[in-house]
Amino acid sequence: MSYLPIKKRKTLLFLLAIGNTIAFATWQVLLNNFVVEQAKFTGEEIGILQSLREVPGFLAFTAILIMLFIRQQRFAILALITLGFGTAITAFYPSALWLYFTTVLMSFGFHYLETLHNSLSLQWLTKEEAPKVLGKLLSTRAICNLLVLGTIYVYLLFYAANYILIYLLAGGAAISIGLFCWIVIPQFEDQVTQRKELFLRKKYWLYYLLTFLAGARRQIFVVFAGFLMVEKFGFPIENVVLLTLVNAALTFWLAPKIGALISYIGERKTLTLEYVGLVIIFVSYAFVDTVEVAIALYLLDHLFFAMAIAINTYFQKIADPADIASTSSISFTINHIAAVILPALLGFIWIINHSAVFLIGASIAGCSLLLTQLIPDKPQQHQETRWILWQSDQNA
Repeated sequence: MSYLPIKKRKTLLFLLAIGNTIAFATWQVLLNNFVVEQAKFTGEEIGILQSLREVPGFLAFTAILIMLFIRQQRFAILALITLGFGTAITAFYPSALWLYFTTVLMSFGFHYLETLHNSLSLQWLTKEEAPKVLGKLLSTRAICNLLVLGTIYVYLLFYAANYILIYLLAGGAAISIGLFCWIVIPQFEDQVTQRKELFLRKKYWLYYLLTFLAGARRQIFVVFAGFLMVEKFGFPIENVVLLTLVNAALTFWLAPKIGALISYIGERKTLTLEYVGLVIIFVSYAFVDTVEVAIALYLLDHLFFAMAIAINTYFQKIADPADIASTSSISFTINHIAAVILPALLGFIWIINHSAVFLIGASIAGCSLLLTQLIPDKPQQHQETRWILWQSDQNA
């Protein structure tokens, strides 16, 4: 393989990540204000919309079925264009049914793109370079997020929100990037022919469990950490936006370093560090009494997201190369099982005692910590877990 095609493959991965971030970050940051101000949403409508938004994530496994008819690279670009189109038309009609439709359309594009981007990254990057490049991709997303949110923040300081214009610009940018990728970047040949059927492999059981628990802990952070800031400490909207900008800046700086750390100390030690930190953070969330400590916990919690790269690089090392596309789509569905179940369930617990929600998060992180200890020092095919190595030693 020559140097030029490899470089172009990476270029495509970065362009897809940029287009994804521009569209989704804009859609997400403006949504609550738009649906309240323009569509007159109540809690009932926003609850339905958010539930509908998660359905495509739960259905991510269907990506492998669509790949029977279209190749991964083209599918990923079409997913970006779909995401852009769903974002661009969001504000045309401020009605519940229209917003449900555009949200589902946008979400299918977003979740298929996330699935395919992960699959292509693990197929196209070597095992040695994957942690560092995945860290750089996360850093690119962060700086893109920073620029998008910063631009919107400055715009809103001087002008009233023109939702149609902002959504059109963001969606149009994603569509333009998608069309550029379709026209300019060549179609790459698959290095390994991917299996086009759905399956669960016994040998990937540890990866499945870590993926599920990572999805569960992410939901607790996304849904309840920010809510705690507003409900308990009265955090105003401008401070929430600024906190998001700080998060993006820190991720931009730290993500490549985390990628390098994974390459240096390995997946087990990296994930051990992450989950020990998360146990401490979630227990602290449960009993925090000052807004300063809450802000520090929020920033630290967000930064630990970058360490989840190690779950994907662990899978890359143990996977049959032909399994990557199918397993990536299935694992995305596994990750979203928690998104369908946990918010509503923990919402009832929150009413009774919000501390219990974060203690449950600490328990989930603790389970992940225990499971992480089963990752070998040098994971590879046929050496997926330390349990297998222990059995081999006993049988020798």
